[in-house]
Amino acid sequence: MDLQTLRHSCSHIMASAVKKLFPQAKLGIGPAIENGFYYDFEIPEGITEKDLNRIEQLMREEINKKLPFTHEEWTSSQAIEFFSAAGEIYKVELIKDLAQKKVSIYKHGGFTDLCRGPHVASTEEAKYFKLLSTSGAYWKGTEGNPQLVRIYGTVFFTKEELETHLKNLEEAKIRDHRTLGRELGLFDIYHNEAGAGLVFYLPNGATLRRIVEDWEIKEHIKRGYKQVITPHIMDKKLWQTSGHLEYYQENMYPVTKDNQEFILKPMNCPGHILIYKSTLHSYRDLPLRLFELGTVYRFEKSGVLHGLLRVRGFTQDDAHIFCSREALESEIEGVLDFVKAAMHTFGFSNFTAELSTRPEKFIGDREDWDAAEHILEEVLKKKQLPYRINAGDGAFYGPKIDIKLKDALLREWQCATVQLDYALPKRFDLTYRANSGEDLRVVMIHRVILGSLERFVATLIEHYAGRFPLWLSPVQVSIVTITPEVADYAAQLKETLDKENLRVDRDVRDETMQKKIREKEMLKIPYMLIIGKKEKESGKISVRRRGMENLGVMEISAFLDMVKKELAQQ
Repeated sequence: MDLQTLRHSCSHIMASAVKKLFPQAKLGIGPAIENGFYYDFEIPEGITEKDLNRIEQLMREEINKKLPFTHEEWTSSQAIEFFSAAGEIYKVELIKDLAQKKVSIYKHGGFTDLCRGPHVASTEEAKYFKLLSTSGAYWKGTEGNPQLVRIYGTVFFTKEELETHLKNLEEAKIRDHRTLGRELGLFDIYHNEAGAGLVFYLPNGATLRRIVEDWEIKEHIKRGYKQVITPHIMDKKLWQTSGHLEYYQENMYPVTKDNQEFILKPMNCPGHILIYKSTLHSYRDLPLRLFELGTVYRFEKSGVLHGLLRVRGFTQDDAHIFCSREALESEIEGVLDFVKAAMHTFGFSNFTAELSTRPEKFIGDREDWDAAEHILEEVLKKKQLPYRINAGDGAFYGPKIDIKLKDALLREWQCATVQLDYALPKRFDLTYRANSGEDLRVVMIHRVILGSLERFVATLIEHYAGRFPLWLSPVQVSIVTITPEVADYAAQLKETLDKENLRVDRDVRDETMQKKIREKEMLKIPYMLIIGKKEKESGKISVRRRGMENLGVMEISAFLDMVKKELAQQ
């Protein structure tokens, strides 16, 4: 028995309890998900967090009864008749959608559900569970459909596993980037006047992002990439040629002006293709690596918007490598080496990969897809990078490798992607002059290293719980004055630290020292320099490290040596 089976079984136990507590409730769906399960219900009277305790009690009663799960096959007409009589309109709809002669039914106690299974042997096996929260969810995830109540829960095989998970959930709340984003003055996404899913970086957040971008630009140039900039808006015909209009239209923002149709770019690749086509290329020019911090716009449904993780406008560290077929493996290896170096730089050592293969709807030739999938898998094996196959989830133009990193709580986050594309070079007739003198088709590698900068900033916030390492901290040092008489010394000190390229703020407000220190601790600033009359007279500083650690009085030069050494180690 696996964990997914246990979780799906527990969702049935929860559904049974909900039906007992709310007899008029109608059943939606109840799948297992990562780290738990949920079930959707239409509950006319609504539900509160207090109701979760009552549902849990009813679930424990079913678990203690050790009710067996039994499986039956019904004809579709039999199932429709049963669920129609019970008023289960959503189950009837699902059966009709299946359009099968027979359907799978699971029962336990007096509860009957449409379900393909499998399930555990009895309810007894789901005793280490916890209901977590409720939310709204549109039926089938489509706006305009009825909004149902979604109840989330989790379950594990042992009490210890459950307790560890619940502890991590509490820690995750503390690390929530949406909360810390406000507390640390990093970003705001709640300006309804501007529109949902649009990010406003506040001064500290803009500084954090600039640090990441500066690192990106330097590292790309070091690896032979050429930085480019493409327009935010391009003609609709371009997106027709690329295939994005056919496969991605519902996520696009169209703009019409003077009878010309434009698209706010959801991807950067067509722009890079036009740059490649702007001049003739020979084999000597390849590989050509074009890099852009490219802002893109994608229409995401309001129900899925989530902090910086799911937005409508975001920036990717996007690059496209134009190369010969012979150079593909070495270029992909280079990208994976770049990813590994980036992850270690930003403090991540645990990551795995997914190889996503040809989807049902795709462009290009099957032979090229097969070749591309083979190359990606061979590189993963050669680099000894753990991976799993994600069948049918490739981009419409080519297979891809997705890198999943794990944070301090071992949660997975999507970052880097490497996509191998034979199709778009054919659509845009991208060629290069070979050594033989003939024109050959170039191949494209689409790739990002950190991915969406918004998502990566969210990942950093939650991984570090806002306590960024010194080199990433938007404010590295805060100078705190005890009395107004030392404001001039604080200004001199700031000038000295500015010359060392440290990011410094100076707090000379007429507030108590204790209040200022408390505020700087809340902002998680790595170092505070406390300045009073004694420090001014001696020309020294009192130093505190984040976490209320008092390092005592020291010379300014000693502090600078300590900070430089710390920066050199990061």
